[in-house]
Amino acid sequence: MNIALRNGRVLAGEDFRDDLAVLVEGGHISALLPDSHPQVAAAGQQVDLEGGWLLPGFIDAQVNGGGGVLFNNQPEVEALRAIGRAHRRFGTTAWLPTLISDDVEVMRAAIAATRQAIAEGVPGVIGIHLEGPYIAPARKGTHDAGKFRVPDADEVALVSSLDNGVTLLTLAPERVPAATVRKLVQAGVIVAAGHTAGSYEEIRAGLAAGITGFTHLYNAMGQLQGREPGVVGAALEDRDSWCGIIADGVHVHPASLRVALAAKPRGKVFLVTDAMPSVGADDPSYTLYGETITAIDGVVRNAAGALAGSALDMATAVRNAVQLLGLPLAEAARMASTYPARFLRVDDWLGHIAEGYRADFVLLDAQLQVQATWIGGDRE
Repeated sequence: MNIALRNGRVLAGEDFRDDLAVLVEGGHISALLPDSHPQVAAAGQQVDLEGGWLLPGFIDAQVNGGGGVLFNNQPEVEALRAIGRAHRRFGTTAWLPTLISDDVEVMRAAIAATRQAIAEGVPGVIGIHLEGPYIAPARKGTHDAGKFRVPDADEVALVSSLDNGVTLLTLAPERVPAATVRKLVQAGVIVAAGHTAGSYEEIRAGLAAGITGFTHLYNAMGQLQGREPGVVGAALEDRDSWCGIIADGVHVHPASLRVALAAKPRGKVFLVTDAMPSVGADDPSYTLYGETITAIDGVVRNAAGALAGSALDMATAVRNAVQLLGLPLAEAARMASTYPARFLRVDDWLGHIAEGYRADFVLLDAQLQVQATWIGGDRE
């Protein structure tokens, strides 16, 4: 059935349009037409958006868990369904289940579950993010350093084995030979630097080997200093790489995020949640590496005081980009959709409200609260 989404403020192109209707057929956007066009009135189902903001569905490249489920603890398809349901309530319509540093058996199970979830059409799952285990003990955050290692040929093959979705790998460039990084990139893996104690020179070498992103900029990495630019300096200087940011007001000071936005070319900074199981769950506690961790006042820390992911959802991240960073809603929305789609190389079918794209939308009200989401044209 043709569906016409009408009477909304549609983010089409650079800004919002209030004179357009969005036609959906077969799970994709079939046309954007003036509301007065005869095809709009002829659509079989009419949906009144009641003046709300219609944005491209949010794309989150870093989701550890949600709905009370942690992917590391349950690397299974049903766990992905539960996590996806939790985040969909907050506008996320495409996402990468994220596995933090773990044993090879858990990695293998997580990749297999992701492959199966995509094959079965589990809503929103478009690939996997392996955050570690090839990272630096000095910048481990809440990761278990006992899991850290250097990938051998078998693990390179495993990491690059997902054949029906995106694979994002976060590693420390000083811990992984440049030749290995190149092999991963040649195999189609998107490689980001993160949890790294590398020097400016080591990060530049990683970029030259094919690294294209930085995982949660500023967090778990060497900072910018006058005589040592560090990881942050290399990230902000580089014109071609993308930087994910956690805009919760806790992980990074808003002023530092504004500095990143000023330094990087437009479109190279995008929002992530780094969400843990408390998102979309009644229970603020969860277990990680055998330790019980509780979100307190929206902040997630382990017993040692290290930040252990976040309690952030993508809708709140967008609101924070508007309220804390002073961005227009259109730009904040692109940071949650268009820009991560480009980084993940899925911007030919996700991240825009345009003809031919998958019908993934989020509808916000005047207070920027989620009223509805669509994934492939299916509303919830």
